Amino acid sequence: MAGRPIEGFGGVLVRPGDPQYDAWRVVFNAMIDKRPGVIALCESAADVAAAVRYGVRQGLEIAIRGAGHGVAGTGVSDGGLVIDLRRMRNVQLDPDARLVRAGGGATWSDVDGASWPYAMATTGGRVSSTGVAGLTLGGGSGWLERKYGLACDNLVSVELITADGELVIADETKNTELFWALHGGGGNFGVATALTLRLHPLPGMTLARLFWPADAGTTVIRAYRDLFEQGAPDELGGSVFFAAAPRKDFVPASLQGRPAVGVTATYTGSAAQLREALAPVLALAPDGMMLAEMPYAEVQSALDDPPGLRNYWSAEHLASWPDEAIDVFSARAVEMPSPETSQQLVCPWGGAVSRYADKWPLPHRTAPWVVQSYGVWSSPADDSAGIAWAKNVCADLRPYSTGAVYLNFIGDEGHDRVVAGYGKDNYDRLARVKASFDPDNVFRLNQNIRPRSPWIAATTE
Repeated sequence: MAGRPIEGFGGVLVRPGDPQYDAWRVVFNAMIDKRPGVIALCESAADVAAAVRYGVRQGLEIAIRGAGHGVAGTGVSDGGLVIDLRRMRNVQLDPDARLVRAGGGATWSDVDGASWPYAMATTGGRVSSTGVAGLTLGGGSGWLERKYGLACDNLVSVELITADGELVIADETKNTELFWALHGGGGNFGVATALTLRLHPLPGMTLARLFWPADAGTTVIRAYRDLFEQGAPDELGGSVFFAAAPRKDFVPASLQGRPAVGVTATYTGSAAQLREALAPVLALAPDGMMLAEMPYAEVQSALDDPPGLRNYWSAEHLASWPDEAIDVFSARAVEMPSPETSQQLVCPWGGAVSRYADKWPLPHRTAPWVVQSYGVWSSPADDSAGIAWAKNVCADLRPYSTGAVYLNFIGDEGHDRVVAGYGKDNYDRLARVKASFDPDNVFRLNQNIRPRSPWIAATTE
């Protein structure tokens, strides 16, 4: 394979020994250290098609890389072919139709930067460096989800290179079963070279960051829970969490870098509206507070996490969050590895998230709460402790769980967790779509859906 061109490929090939090889193979999670046989830096859909055909002919393991932000590190392959889309970051906006078309390698910073000048936005992630394709095709949780749904709920069409190297378009009128599957089914069905998303008017956005000492945890969390369970407006989003208080001017020096309980609140509206909606939590008089109106693009980048650290994440959907569950959640915070980079948090769902529960293959969106553990540290010596902590946070809350999971929030936790992400009926339907577009499971470096022919009994693997 070394040195050979790829027929019909007009991009750049990077191989072991090339000066930029190590830079191109690195992904966000520093725990992932894989050495692909060739990295195909694609510049067009035609390049992607040529690379896919080449990889299939050569029998190579194929990885699809967008932003490379996924915690499982599936955007890179040991010894295989990486189809790298980072040169395909073009964004086209149609403000009259309220649509944005993003290339397969675009990040949310690309989309937000193009749409914000028109006072429009769509649900992205919670950091600007996340890839549009990976986040959206996996579901797409973000700050605007309670108001405008998940990212996939705003998906209008996808341009996709299939396992046979052909370009297909999936939307509400073409390849409709594939279009259904792309609302959460991830990279199982091909390489998304472009996605078109619906935009929403967003004339104003407010961000608040509140911090108290960690020993105020149960009081703050209960007030936050009660606020949402008593009917918080859909415009209010965010999370409540344990982490070290940031070293920022709005945090008192006595709390900076120390264990804290915090609230991140976003509001699709003014600062006055956020203050009114969040009043029961603000009444607890946070020690540190920042609350300001700002462009959505700035909200998206305010909490960007640095690359180069070691990551392990997990998650659970909660059917309920009673006081005893809050106590269990709070008790685990004292074991957090590297508190200045790690955090454990709970996000409120509801609102627009739950309205599409029966339409797309993510049926557990009626869960009111999602618990997430983000283990982030720098030394390999801390791997075992960090992974154990992240797993234990979620294991502690499992008695209160729906049994489901949103797969973008976790790494590789086994096939049963993939099925739990969709529910058995949806998984079986996804497996049939997979068999139609990727019967040989060429695209298997993902939260994998195993192809299943329509005539095979549903109980057969």
